Amino acid sequence: MKLKSMTLAATLALVLAPSTGTWAADGPSREDLARKIVDRWSDHIRDTYPIGVADWSVEMAPVFAEASLEELRAAAAATTFQEMNTQLLGLPPRDGTRALGDAAQDLVFVPVTPCRLIDTRVAGGPIAANSTRSFDVSVAGSYASQGGEASNCGLAAGGSFAAAVINFTVVNPSAAGFITAYPLNAPQPLASSLNYSAGDIVGNEVIVKLDLGVATAEMNVYSFAQTHLVGDIVGYFAPPVATPVQCVDTTITQVIQQNAGANFYTPSCPAGYTITGGGCTSNSYATRLVSFKTEAGTNNHFCSYYNESLTTEVMGYARCCRIPGR
Repeated sequence: MKLKSMTLAATLALVLAPSTGTWAADGPSREDLARKIVDRWSDHIRDTYPIGVADWSVEMAPVFAEASLEELRAAAAATTFQEMNTQLLGLPPRDGTRALGDAAQDLVFVPVTPCRLIDTRVAGGPIAANSTRSFDVSVAGSYASQGGEASNCGLAAGGSFAAAVINFTVVNPSAAGFITAYPLNAPQPLASSLNYSAGDIVGNEVIVKLDLGVATAEMNVYSFAQTHLVGDIVGYFAPPVATPVQCVDTTITQVIQQNAGANFYTPSCPAGYTITGGGCTSNSYATRLVSFKTEAGTNNHFCSYYNESLTTEVMGYARCCRIPGR
């Protein structure tokens, strides 16, 4: 059952009336488009989420009010719920801020086999009450000096990275309290990374931002009470690495007799590659390229030749490229 139009109209009026009141002169109004979106996805909301359609429309009313008519039209025409949300909420920022994918902001998560970086029971002794200790997380040949593995934990290939996912465990703290993990040389945040009671053995997985300076250590850990600390890394976040585009050519050749023709498509690209160009070539000026076109939906090129001279060879080729990524 669809949401009643009057219910939506009343809901939207509470938000839209004090707004700009912009209406489309040559198409559906803002209210019409919002009603269409709610009507289109009411069954999906009812079946998927623990919220009534009327409540959802109330939550969405400010979004409908702030979106441009162009965004509303695109959202109303969307064929999937995710696409509708993207049109309303996932467009690039309008204020000049960076978006996901920008090299200076976007990070790549790299999972690793869990490996011990820290164990104060083995080296260093417990962290004293109300004190901070610094630890090395990346670019270490061995973590043995801080009680961890006598190896690089397989992290050498990652180099310095911006953040790490670490499973922290406190062992036998002297009193109730907490630890806070944060970047070296940064102010200690108020938030805790793990809370504990006296005598606990308790753990928590934490994403810790790291210092990217020249110091050997990248991370501080503060403890409210005296406690032993164990830390196992399970992954890290690193800046994306720019890699050159990898390209290959696929070719096909045809021998054409005098006063004969040849018609063929250029070969498809290997798996994982995308065609970026291509063409048809001949080793004889007397061979006429009758037709050269791109096949709809595939980007493969079609070559059609006619040979007016001696037997000759023609070739079609496709340039196929891929971005290898990190």
